[in-house]
Amino acid sequence: MRVRLEDVARATGVSPKTVSRVLNEEASVKESTRQRVLAAMESMNYRPSPAARGLAGSRSFLVALLYNNNDNPASTYLAEVQDGVLDACDAHRYSMMACPLRTRGQDFIRRVDALVSDHQIDGVIVTPPLTDYAPLLQRLQEHGVPHASISPVQHKGAIGVCMDEQHAAKALVDHLVELGHRRIAHIVGIANHGASRWRLAGYKEALAAAGIEFDPSYVAQGEFTFGSGVIAARQLFELPQPPTAIFASNDDMAAGVMWAANERGLKLPRDLSVCGFDDTPLATQLWPSLTTVRQPSREMGKLAALQLMERLRGRGPGLLVQVPYALQLRESTAAAP
Repeated sequence: MRVRLEDVARATGVSPKTVSRVLNEEASVKESTRQRVLAAMESMNYRPSPAARGLAGSRSFLVALLYNNNDNPASTYLAEVQDGVLDACDAHRYSMMACPLRTRGQDFIRRVDALVSDHQIDGVIVTPPLTDYAPLLQRLQEHGVPHASISPVQHKGAIGVCMDEQHAAKALVDHLVELGHRRIAHIVGIANHGASRWRLAGYKEALAAAGIEFDPSYVAQGEFTFGSGVIAARQLFELPQPPTAIFASNDDMAAGVMWAANERGLKLPRDLSVCGFDDTPLATQLWPSLTTVRQPSREMGKLAALQLMERLRGRGPGLLVQVPYALQLRESTAAAP
């Protein structure tokens, strides 16, 4: 027979409400009692029902992961973030629902209202560029729904997680300069994306530090997708003096650059060095393996969810945590030809 919350309460000599408070990780329970109840749950193989968890308060223990459906929903970055959020949810007995929102749609506000009313979510985790989309943030505030942000442009008052992407991009371009490259191109991501601005700023900063004049013709527009990387690379290859190195704003576009380079008969990295950003699993599945910046996307998803849960459990207001980056120097970059 299924073990019930009342069975755990009887076995530990506490009230069902105390067991529920332990499940909800509330701070009002003595640590010795918490450990006794948790040990009983483990030994009795107790699996709480949502109804039992809500006994101490009207909560759904459901969080929503919001992403912009104008972007590529199959991106490796989004998959990594989602896995991290799920890690945190599993550890704290929350459920997660992934919810695409198309900001260019006419029914955007209606969909946000429906999300809150139909699913009774406790909170949301917002991915870029929705992290700074004012209509969404205002609507969540009006509904009283807490949110955590991943890589918000505005840090003041934010909870969630961020990384110094501008400095990371500069370090990556510094590496290309050290290899002797002077004709270094950059493929920008989606225009309204904070990551696009930070990585372009880091690219420009590295060029200035090396005394290389910024040339707008070496900057091509992309959309953080493989296909946009192919198109942008073809455009750069047609320049009178094509680049000897290309820094793409993410790994998916860098993969597109490598595909276009092979289409053109270029040998990597002999004729062209290529680097990306994020260090998704794709980076080591390509050949040559991709030089990139490791942005711990899975860890960032987990940390953002944990900060949201800290707030939901009343453990504090939640923090904006900064994670470190790391250069991953691999076979796709070499000395300038």
